[in-house]
Amino acid sequence: MTDPRQEGTPAGTSPADVDRRAAIAEVLGKEVWPADRDTLVAKAQESDATDRVLGDLRRLPAGQQFENVQDVARALGLGTEQHRF
Repeated sequence: MTDPRQEGTPAGTSPADVDRRAAIAEVLGKEVWPADRDTLVAKAQESDATDRVLGDLRRLPAGQQFENVQDVARALGLGTEQHRF
């Protein structure tokens, strides 16, 4: 039986994926979208992002437009929530 007080992790993600995505979202904010890799890296640098976040963003493919942090997470190979239809 699962402990009801235990934090849930959406299906398709791990706690580490959720933490990494949250760290990226925190430094980028909502006003930057849509954006390419260079814009995201510049925004993260302005926000004093950690080396981990900057490293993740620098790994993104050049020339690709990202609509939101979910797009970034997918491009980085992080788990994303699986939606039920």
